[in-house]
Amino acid sequence: YGCVLCQSFAPTHCCVITPQRYSNCGAISWFDGRASASIDPKGPVFEIDKGEILDPVKGEFSGVNEAVKKRTMGEIQRVWLYTGFGYPHTSCGCFEAVAFYIPEVDGLGIVHRGYSDVAVNGLPFSTLADSTAGGRQVDGFHGISIEYMRSPKFLQADGGYSRVVWMPKEVKERVKNFIPPDLVDKIATEEDAKTIDELKAFLRAKNHPVVQRWKEEVAVAVVEAIPAEGREEKATELEQAPAVPAITAATFPITAGGFRIILKDAKIYARRVIIHTVRSEKPEKR
Repeated sequence: YGCVLCQSFAPTHCCVITPQRYSNCGAISWFDGRASASIDPKGPVFEIDKGEILDPVKGEFSGVNEAVKKRTMGEIQRVWLYTGFGYPHTSCGCFEAVAFYIPEVDGLGIVHRGYSDVAVNGLPFSTLADSTAGGRQVDGFHGISIEYMRSPKFLQADGGYSRVVWMPKEVKERVKNFIPPDLVDKIATEEDAKTIDELKAFLRAKNHPVVQRWKEEVAVAVVEAIPAEGREEKATELEQAPAVPAITAATFPITAGGFRIILKDAKIYARRVIIHTVRSEKPEKR
């Protein structure tokens, strides 16, 4: 089933509700959607013919793509229901929590609306929510419901809970029984890690599955393992390796000079990112 109740403030958002995925706000289950669509077939909650299964892991269906494209006036062309990357489900603004990518550990963090402190990456819920709200598809920022975290298909294309590295203790307690037993103690909370460095140390100590994904350490190990005379050649090969996308997004907005430029289906490659502090050039008032 689909729901467009939030289009008054997120015009390009269309919630897709499946037996394994509640609405982002957590208020509408698949059964709720069926009841609502039966009572008012022309209302904001409607039936979706899922059509052909295009990708069972990512959760892509031809009928869902067609329905979302129609309901968003062609703005959203594809939706992958069970991942936070590529063409993730759009986010409205009333979602219960945000799943966000933490590149330093190649894992996912989760923070809910009721968490008053900053997340492990130093950002509050409000900032993370602004990064995904408004009916956009943004890689690594994904509005979700708490109920969806109890689903066996929760972010299954990304590794599910084996990719989740941090969440507030309150959320962890609410979904604890749905996290694989061998991973419960390996997922950090604010009591275990408040910074990225603390998170890295925690994940190493607990031998979290994401530690195996840390390619940087693997690359260093490869260089150190080869004979000294071959290290320079190997280092050159590593430096010349193709760059991976630093940013990938179905829609990536840029605002500059009074204009808003939208790059669709964009992949931006970068070998190095340099961040400088911008100082105001305006003279100080005396």
